[in-house]
Amino acid sequence: MTPIVYLAAAIAEIGGCFAFWAWLRLAKSPLWIMPGVVSLMMFAWLLTRVDSEAAGRAYAAYGGVYICASLAWLWAIEGIRPDRWDIGGAGLCLIGTCIILMGPRTV
Repeated sequence: MTPIVYLAAAIAEIGGCFAFWAWLRLAKSPLWIMPGVVSLMMFAWLLTRVDSEAAGRAYAAYGGVYICASLAWLWAIEGIRPDRWDIGGAGLCLIGTCIILMGPRTV
């Protein structure tokens, strides 16, 4: 369930942040703030659904998913295709995410 929650959180966070970006950088209506705030609240709530004994670990592992989702947003929404450096960096981040999530823990 964790990968689905992380993906949903990433979409909510990127969407919320983009709403503020659109208002401040693309001269969109201030009404963009309302769905942005709701989306960011959904993002924060979703991260509480991650099966982890420590919030910091859940957030750290989420970072790799966020980076990959941001590059997907770059391509799908902004129309800019990620280059090999983007892809390589995202791959490294996902490796880090897997290590954080799946590493053996001692109590």
